[in-house]
Amino acid sequence: MDFSFSEYAVQVQDLLRRFMASEVLPRNNDWHRTAAAGEYPLAVIEPLKARARELGLWNLFLPELREDEPGTAMSNLDYAPLAEIMGRLPWAAEVFNCSAPDTGNMELLHRFADAEQYRRWLRPQLEGEIRSCFAMSEPDVASSDATNIGTTFRRDGDHYVIDGRKWFITGAAHPRCAFAVVLGRCDDGPDGDRHRQHSLLIVPMNTPCLTVERNIPIFQHHSPEGHCELVFRGVRVPVDHRLGAPGEGFAMAQARLGPGRVHHCMRTIGQCELALEMMCERALERRVFGKALSEHENVKDWIAESRLEIDQARLLVLHAAWLMDRHGNAAARTQVSAIKLVAARLQTRVVDRAIQIFGAMGLSPDTPLAYLYTWGRALRFMDGPDEVHLRTVARAELKKAREHRGDTAAYFTL
Repeated sequence: MDFSFSEYAVQVQDLLRRFMASEVLPRNNDWHRTAAAGEYPLAVIEPLKARARELGLWNLFLPELREDEPGTAMSNLDYAPLAEIMGRLPWAAEVFNCSAPDTGNMELLHRFADAEQYRRWLRPQLEGEIRSCFAMSEPDVASSDATNIGTTFRRDGDHYVIDGRKWFITGAAHPRCAFAVVLGRCDDGPDGDRHRQHSLLIVPMNTPCLTVERNIPIFQHHSPEGHCELVFRGVRVPVDHRLGAPGEGFAMAQARLGPGRVHHCMRTIGQCELALEMMCERALERRVFGKALSEHENVKDWIAESRLEIDQARLLVLHAAWLMDRHGNAAARTQVSAIKLVAARLQTRVVDRAIQIFGAMGLSPDTPLAYLYTWGRALRFMDGPDEVHLRTVARAELKKAREHRGDTAAYFTL
């Protein structure tokens, strides 16, 4: 089990760090100022995208990237630390065409799109010309069980008619969001199997009868790219907008989650590293009851616990990435659930300690801590709530126990 990075990957890490420090981070205030004025900061993002692509820091997340496609293919393991570096600044991933949910959608289309879907939807995404969203969660059902999804795809000749409501759809308010990949219940799939009753449709955002009802704030934070509620009222799309065969949507939706969760988790770890650095600096410079905060034992404990927990989480994520590279995404299913659970809980613990050390300032927009805390709490629902991932891990352990039932008998002394 070797988590060491290739020599080339180390060079890319160094290049990315320098680019982030010299060109991306100096535009942070401009990004926030533009977003606060109600305008998406394309004027900040687009020049940085062009420069990143010139340097080869482009589409780094896709191991199957072909030589005739723009970007630099990296393994899951080699990409993981790059996601951590990008994650320190929540808006930075878009600069490198590596932001969610586009990464998952590009992986999905890379695997399942036909030639026309590739030309119309995937290639412009790989070029960074358009963005997309993934519409699965619904307000009226427990979407943690994707077989509950109630949005319907009714076949009508050469079209599907879509009716339903989706919400918390990340990226749907982005000015370059050109299409949604929508999961819905189809009427032309196989009978019987509850996991083969859904399909995926590519739905252009300008399709008649598709409306963006609202951009839903998360903990009162309003995201400029959106966590939106979408309503489909008799939306018609051609049958050739379907990905794969009827009834394959559930399996395809599951297939896109593995690498994406590694990306999410490593970005989260990058944010935790930033919170720990801020925590330490504040502890060294702030004095209370006659001595620096860093001299108080409880503060030392918070710092030490944070360092240990971050390093443990990183190793767990790298292990999942290594497994995917060696044995495929399906082989790492349990580990992917584990890292999603661990990283989301890690973020709220570490950031909460940093907020406590900053005091009231930590609650304000003067630092990124309040935003990072709310994002960490939201992450405990995104890509499945904690309970779903605990269930997956428990099932794997119980399966092993059934296969080796009785092996522990010799340890009993009665």
